[in-house]
Amino acid sequence: MKKLAIAATITASVFTLAACNSEDPEVVVESEVGEITKEEFYNELKDRVGEGLLYEMVILQVLENNYEVTDDEVDARVQQTKDQQGDNFEMYLNQQGLQNEEEFRDQTYQMLLQEKMAFEDVEVSDEEIEEEYNRMKTEVEASHILVEDEETANDIKSQLDEGADFAELAQEYSTDEGSAEEGGSVGYFSSGEMVPEFEETAYALEVGDISEPVQSQFGYHVIKVTDKRDKEDFASLEDMKEDIRLELSYSKVDQTAFQEKINKLIEDANIDVKIEEFENIFDVQEASAQG
Repeated sequence: MKKLAIAATITASVFTLAACNSEDPEVVVESEVGEITKEEFYNELKDRVGEGLLYEMVILQVLENNYEVTDDEVDARVQQTKDQQGDNFEMYLNQQGLQNEEEFRDQTYQMLLQEKMAFEDVEVSDEEIEEEYNRMKTEVEASHILVEDEETANDIKSQLDEGADFAELAQEYSTDEGSAEEGGSVGYFSSGEMVPEFEETAYALEVGDISEPVQSQFGYHVIKVTDKRDKEDFASLEDMKEDIRLELSYSKVDQTAFQEKINKLIEDANIDVKIEEFENIFDVQEASAQG
């Protein structure tokens, strides 16, 4: 969802304006070139952003009715971000389209509400966190031979098993021209820098091991790990534990189940929209999400 706090502020203004009477219009802007009434302003806002903002406001109410986020939780998440950003916090707010810390607190509150719903069926163990931490702090040096088809990849693996030189085969067969010139070397990389299939395989291999063919969006890789090393000055597990827990939690969210849960909350809320143009927006939103 979008930034609900900002949306709520604007929408509150929009629907306050709705109370005006067209027979006795209240002027909100006067100038030598004309004037603008509340009704004109309201109609313009409603046409431009009304549907989306109204949807967001109702979803916020639905979440608040079913989940609770405390001030302490908001404080902790805000402070976590401030600690991470340091002197760049103000720049970070600007990049997020936020004017001040209070808007960021509102956004954080709404994000935590969504997380309460998204993560209530998600479990992340300390063992998973430690495993991910160990991967994040480790750099892997590897080489690969990339080919288009599995048959060629299997043939290359067979040649390697019989003692063929990896670098020579990379120069002869690999379609990754940049690494092929270096004997297949892709240098050192960290978690998140390679396609998942390549990364999973490389981190699982011991130094000196050669993988079976691994398929990715680029073709078939035969991977050889040549070194592993710890990153310098890497943060401690204790410092990174909650960040990793959050990241792993998001990775485990079932998006279909997430949307179904929202749809159920909407259904249970018995929402009745009184504005004719928007009376079916929750049906539309649900249908579009499912389709």
